[in-house]
Amino acid sequence: DTLLTTLPNQVHWMRDATRGGLATVLNEWSETAKVGIEIQEAQVPVREEVRAACEFLGLDPLYAANEGKVIIAITKESAGAALEILRQHPLGRDAAMIGQVTAAHPGYVSLETPYGARRIIQMLTGAQLPRIC
Repeated sequence: DTLLTTLPNQVHWMRDATRGGLATVLNEWSETAKVGIEIQEAQVPVREEVRAACEFLGLDPLYAANEGKVIIAITKESAGAALEILRQHPLGRDAAMIGQVTAAHPGYVSLETPYGARRIIQMLTGAQLPRIC
């Protein structure tokens, strides 16, 4: 509530990541709004125990259900203020800016790895299956 009242008309989208995780939420927004979304993998907060469990099970944490987490798209000009507001609450202390909306590649979500490579993040269809290799 504080975010919406302090920064009126600055939030474009807000959604929880319970179903399909971050990747699914971003793909739904990208397709609906006909915009591109670029995220930086290194900026996505994933707790170490979650990362380890996903690696062990062969799952991608971007598709993991993330109950209690919110994904917010806000104007670029208000992003810093929004982070300050979110981090003031105990549940928002790990809030992070993970990417940006772009006119390039509308309808697609791309991820930049820590090594500078890019890959398209697709919509999760069906259940997430572990990697076999």
